[in-house]
Amino acid sequence: MPKLSFKATNMPASPIRKLVPFAEAAKSQGKNVIHLNIGQPDIETPESAKNAIKNTQIEVLEYSHSAGFESYRSGLSNYYAKNDVKVSKDEIIVTTGGSEALLFGFSVALNPGDEVIIPEPFYANYNGFANTTGINIVPVTSKIEDGFALPAIEEFEKKITDKTKAILICNPANPTGYLYTQEELEKLSELIKEKDLFLFADEVYREFCYDGAKPFSVMNLQGVDENVILIDSVSKRYSMCGARIGALISRNKEFMDSAMKFAQARLSPPTYAQIAAEGALDTPQSYFDDVTNEYVARRDIMVDGLNKIKGVNCPKPKGAFYAVAEFPVEDTEHFCQWLLEDFEYEGNTVMMAPLSGFYATKGLGKKEVRIAYVLEKSQLENALTCIEKALKKYPNTTY
Repeated sequence: MPKLSFKATNMPASPIRKLVPFAEAAKSQGKNVIHLNIGQPDIETPESAKNAIKNTQIEVLEYSHSAGFESYRSGLSNYYAKNDVKVSKDEIIVTTGGSEALLFGFSVALNPGDEVIIPEPFYANYNGFANTTGINIVPVTSKIEDGFALPAIEEFEKKITDKTKAILICNPANPTGYLYTQEELEKLSELIKEKDLFLFADEVYREFCYDGAKPFSVMNLQGVDENVILIDSVSKRYSMCGARIGALISRNKEFMDSAMKFAQARLSPPTYAQIAAEGALDTPQSYFDDVTNEYVARRDIMVDGLNKIKGVNCPKPKGAFYAVAEFPVEDTEHFCQWLLEDFEYEGNTVMMAPLSGFYATKGLGKKEVRIAYVLEKSQLENALTCIEKALKKYPNTTY
């Protein structure tokens, strides 16, 4: 058999999905698996998005413009304006999910072998995107005892080399739920200006900020218009993960002109999904108010409940719908697999994402998990009961 590529060999397995075979086996044994491992909301997709599909009559399913429908890009421009971000439709390229936006962005801004600095733990698929484009991730570690706040700027400066071309952040953050403050971002922008780096910002969880906190977009940083690249997606905002519609946004014309070549090479984003995404722009604010209130209630049940369990530490996030918990075990990957293979309580067990796969530094995150509190409150309460019972029964609990 011919040898596979280095990229194929080095592509990491998803820590979010790698335990799926064990979950499937558990289900085949009759267990109810409570999925806390993946950010798939159970919130209903807005009616305006569903109706846009229902009311569309297409005789020929044609390509769209490579940048996406002009009407949708205009609508996005209006959406951002309502969120105090001023961009024109020509500064937006519609992509097949936020994933493609970041792949385009990496391909335009960095050469193979170049480096991007990312605070860890970070969204695990960033590793896959870096492998695909041949670039290297250089981590700067945030710590659970600090609630995963942005590391000191000096820590970023230590990691900068002649290969460093960019910094990437996620705000609010996946997997930690941390919401970077305007002050933190302004400090980061000073470094971006000084070193003339690109700043990529994944802001797909913008709508989900809690306890009176407000998101501050990198697009509003002063003096770095040529440096800032925004990554966005409809997946979580409108509970439309399957639509696979994202956006790549920048005021840097040279960058966007180059990104357009990549957009043309893949022809166009999907038509029906764009129709749904454009329809979703009519979603009333009441939808987001209700969803935010629901996530706050779910967060409080999950985080407060975890912190009541002996030996568990879980900082309370201010955004997104994830929390990171530290468990009194030596290896959460083993614990999570054990939960699926060897544990059940009243027919239930729990699936979580071990956090070591969200770090680039080997050895970190071995006692931590990411939990997505995207299920109805009764399910979260059942999950908490399972976790508490499991830690008492697990042979390698360390308290």
